[in-house]
Amino acid sequence: MEVIELFKKFLESPSVTPEDGGIFDFLETYLTGFTTVRIDREGVKNFFAYRHFSEGPHLCFAGHVDVVPAGEGWESDPFTATEKEGYIYARGAQDMKSGVAAFTQALKDAREYQGTLSILLTSDEEGPAKFGTVEVLKYLKEHQLLPDAVLVAEPTCEKVFGDAIKVGRRGSINGVIEIIGKQGHAAYPEKALNPVHQIAPLLSRIAGAFLDEGDAYFAPSQVVITDIRAGIETTNVSPGKLKMMFNVRNSTRTNKDSIEIFMSEHLRGLNYSLKLDQSAEPFVTDADTPIVRTLSGAIETVCGIRPKNSTAGGTSDARFIAAYGIDVIEFGVINDTIHAPNERTSIEEVKNLYSVFTKLIDNFR
Repeated sequence: MEVIELFKKFLESPSVTPEDGGIFDFLETYLTGFTTVRIDREGVKNFFAYRHFSEGPHLCFAGHVDVVPAGEGWESDPFTATEKEGYIYARGAQDMKSGVAAFTQALKDAREYQGTLSILLTSDEEGPAKFGTVEVLKYLKEHQLLPDAVLVAEPTCEKVFGDAIKVGRRGSINGVIEIIGKQGHAAYPEKALNPVHQIAPLLSRIAGAFLDEGDAYFAPSQVVITDIRAGIETTNVSPGKLKMMFNVRNSTRTNKDSIEIFMSEHLRGLNYSLKLDQSAEPFVTDADTPIVRTLSGAIETVCGIRPKNSTAGGTSDARFIAAYGIDVIEFGVINDTIHAPNERTSIEEVKNLYSVFTKLIDNFR
């Protein structure tokens, strides 16, 4: 197969989380010369394959074959690869079967490499992500197969193909504040303690507040209020309790302790509780590491532009890989239709992505 044929095959293999659409069975025979490992946990299917060429660095390509449900509003069958005006439409076209097809074909076509090449895939990235990449990494550590560098082929480009590499990701901290007041009759506010009135003059100093100044890699960490609710949905009773939820996409300069200090300074004197949960840790791979330098050079050769190093966006399975001290970055096609109806990517992007990955394999040392 060539890369576009493989891409279409993946798109037409329905693999809504946690299904793999039969892709892993196909890869066991398609990746000739590779040793394959299947790691299935709690209904989640995972696939790892590696090929040792010689002594040298272990370079791994990682990603997921699962996709979100198609939803409504499609102009074509979301599980049929529909080609139109240079684009291919289907669920998973950007996120992320384009990347999986490009690196799978690049690995299959590799004839020489100074080290070990591998592929790590899961069917549970779009879901809870509890039994996917994390389970494969545990296995690799136990069997001394952890890679030296990993490229996750999530869609990273912003305006044109090749304009951005993800060298890290912000963390994610979720917070819940409960302010306890005293419920009462709206006609007698002096006999009640209204938590809405208590938070109102403070909210402008909390909502949207920057918790740090950011740095060369990260934008400033910011408090984003996601929900506020109080009362019993009647006009003549003032509420006795208020619940406010927020999220902070944090850089390495902000953590749960600093958020707790910030909130305590602004909510001083109130009867409140604060719960914080870190759902993802921030990480960054230095721009001078071999994987960043080699990939940047490959992109410049293929695309004629020098990519920027970014940490924008949400989370990905790269966070689990970074936790093992592995240099991990992300690079893939343009991200502008992921999870949307009529998700699509261009044929040219997929071909160029394959070329970038081929050059990365040729030059990574």
